[in-house]
Amino acid sequence: MPVVLAGARAPVNALTVNTNWVEADFPFFSSVLDARKLGGGLPADNLTPRGIVLNLGHDCWACFDPDLLRVAAVWTGSGVSAKALAPFSYNDLGRKTRGGQTPAPEPLGQVWLANGIYPGAQAGAQTSWTDPREPAPSPEEAGRGAIAPELGRFEAVRLTGRDAVLEYTVVGVGVSERWSVAAGTTDPMIARNFEVAAATATLRFVVGRKGPEAKLVLRATPEVEAAVTLVEEAGIWVVQVVAHPQALTFTVEHRGPGGVAPGAAHAAVAAKVRWPEEVVTAIKRSTEKGAYVVDAVELPQANSWQRKVRPSDIQFLPDGTGVVVTIEGDVWLARGLADAADRVSWRRFASGLHEPMSVAIREGQIYAFDRNGIWRLRDTDGNGEADTHELFSNAFAQTADMREFPATIRLAPDDEFVIAKGNQQATTLGKHNGTVLRISADGRRATMLGYGFRQPNIGVNIRTGLVTSSDQQGHYIPTTPLHIVRDGQFYGFLADFLPEEKYPAPIADALVWLPHAVNASAISQVWLFDAKMGPLNDSLVHIGFNQPEVFRVLPHRSGARDQAAVVSITRAFDFTPLNGAVNPADGQLYLAGFQVAGWGNVIDAIAGLGRVRYTGAPVTLPRAVIAKAEGVLLRFDTALDPARATDPASYSLQTWGYRRTHKYGSAQYKADGTPGQEAPTASRAYLAPDGRSVFVAVPGLKPVMQLRVGWSLATAAGAAFADNAYTTPYALEKFEPKAEGFGDLAIDLTPRAAAVAMVAAPASAEEGKRLAQLFACVACHAAEESAIPKSGPTWRGIFGREKRSVFVGGAEQKVTVDEAYLRESILQPTAQVAAGCEKGEYAMPNYAGVLDAGQIESMVLYIKTLK
Repeated sequence: MPVVLAGARAPVNALTVNTNWVEADFPFFSSVLDARKLGGGLPADNLTPRGIVLNLGHDCWACFDPDLLRVAAVWTGSGVSAKALAPFSYNDLGRKTRGGQTPAPEPLGQVWLANGIYPGAQAGAQTSWTDPREPAPSPEEAGRGAIAPELGRFEAVRLTGRDAVLEYTVVGVGVSERWSVAAGTTDPMIARNFEVAAATATLRFVVGRKGPEAKLVLRATPEVEAAVTLVEEAGIWVVQVVAHPQALTFTVEHRGPGGVAPGAAHAAVAAKVRWPEEVVTAIKRSTEKGAYVVDAVELPQANSWQRKVRPSDIQFLPDGTGVVVTIEGDVWLARGLADAADRVSWRRFASGLHEPMSVAIREGQIYAFDRNGIWRLRDTDGNGEADTHELFSNAFAQTADMREFPATIRLAPDDEFVIAKGNQQATTLGKHNGTVLRISADGRRATMLGYGFRQPNIGVNIRTGLVTSSDQQGHYIPTTPLHIVRDGQFYGFLADFLPEEKYPAPIADALVWLPHAVNASAISQVWLFDAKMGPLNDSLVHIGFNQPEVFRVLPHRSGARDQAAVVSITRAFDFTPLNGAVNPADGQLYLAGFQVAGWGNVIDAIAGLGRVRYTGAPVTLPRAVIAKAEGVLLRFDTALDPARATDPASYSLQTWGYRRTHKYGSAQYKADGTPGQEAPTASRAYLAPDGRSVFVAVPGLKPVMQLRVGWSLATAAGAAFADNAYTTPYALEKFEPKAEGFGDLAIDLTPRAAAVAMVAAPASAEEGKRLAQLFACVACHAAEESAIPKSGPTWRGIFGREKRSVFVGGAEQKVTVDEAYLRESILQPTAQVAAGCEKGEYAMPNYAGVLDAGQIESMVLYIKTLK
């Protein structure tokens, strides 16, 4: 049971209570802000993809746009509508946001002042009301990124007690703003307090267009009054600051229609420790006997702030301290993860980030990647909490689209970073949606490594700089790929509002494809450098989300082609992993993750943190799976039973292809283009003198998009094991027995009839349930009672339902759910689309050629049992 130290109030499990996503005592949060429909003469072109929302107290709020250095809006009321992912799903843990830019968070209350899309801090004799940034591919897109650094650059949010001080430059001149409030019986007064360094040019600070009853007052000391002037230009108020040899200060007061509030605005106060409490949780070690087990690390959900903890990543400081970032915008530090006591001490370190999905560590400093950019989080006073959020990089654009996730940031050689940004634009084309970018060591430059991803999640080899990325099956993505990302190549995805299948460049081949049923939702990759995980040390592993799983990726070269095979390490997760890293303190792999409804998962847990631990037991995973012209080479780290290893009946193979189209996913196809799979048969199997390598001779093997290689073997000690690997052999080199350690060997490719004909399992509801798990159907369709809604229509009670609403060719109809309907829904899922799914957001894969007639019958029998 977690305990909270330092005499805090009794903790409550935050996941079980409804609390405000916006914490009343923290001075800012980050959000999109849509202020385009304010009326009252306020600007209609006011969408802020990157917003820093200042929580000024007394129900007063201001949104600052760090890209344009402008105040988007100032208002009184209840904050911002909960339309973004983090607040939208915060209390209703099952809700996801749909794609697109609407509905977007809006200011709630009375807006006193607002600005359009133009720089809020400028230099020169006249104010410009135009956007100086290069347009996005869609000219109307507001998310164009930051203005040129020579014009101005946002530098940091610095926390000073109850305030968030904004720091930026205008033509190289340093500016800081501290906002404060004076409240009384009438409307509050909001003060925008400026400090401007010495300047040799005239500076202009755009205050904004007032609402009909708002008032503005400029206050400055007598020594400064001559240098600052509040003027109205085209209905918009601007403070003009002439050249001045020394730093100066002044204040713009915003007053509401109720008149002047008594008292002065609050003064700056010294910083204090915001979260002194330490939360202690336990690690529950797995009792499983395999080589790789998953220990459960309890999250600090029971905390005195009733703050939910939905982690999206864990990385490590050099001393083994875990840095855990959450979708809420928080960063926690976890100490003791490697200790034998299995007790973890948690401290909150930072908050206010914009739906971050990952962090990276460079030279002991924490870099968080969120929708606003890359932030370096610094504890400058040594009190254990971040007091300065430095904007390390905003050299790339961000739209307000809900699916442009800040997916991954990873450290690269030469102190650079690589980031991946989500896609699935629903309304406009942004500059960097669906891209993988290299960020220079100083954060000032972004170089595109690849584009045309649907939802990329990356890994970076810190030793070589190799960048890999997964993508997720959907429109234009036939199944799950893993890619090598390089040379600015195009990776195949197009927005659904673009002309169908009109690709801007040749499509890069995947390193390897994975069947949707094996890995329905691919996430990031981790290199196990400096690990203590036995034969997995220095390996590349890949994280699967939909059916939580960790895979070993086995890259190799065949001629000039990069290829790889993939095999499962473990599926023993009770949560949904997203990202992770090796802990330098114990050399084990830690993974963190969360989910919301609609993302689709076979696990109901909302969030979790786990440790993949090597037990020292024998490892039966292959360390190489390489297709050759004459068959498949398998290498293991354990000695094999010779009789089983040399029996060709111990191996099974299947091949098939996919088709990339604008439709969702792909069926599986034989070489002749008909739906289905083909099953090459091994002719012989040869065991190398080392006792750990096998060559499986396969007549007629050819390059193919998907090759499954299965084996049922035993170790030399007699322990049976079986598994499958998936690979994409683009090139098949000749097998050289002597060079591969098999000695002088003549490969027998005489075709052999299968020793045992494959017998289909009898149709049954039990077999249908097994298939529903295998093919991840239960990720999208509820088959049992669950607190988490699924993205597809429920199966419970569906059979026999009358007057079910479906869409056929865009027209709504009423049908009865009988066996024929179920069969058609499996084989042709778009023929009759259930109401609520007609927009295609959750389009179901086509199982034609994937399931045979007996398997379809089993699925039907299973669905019929669900009441």
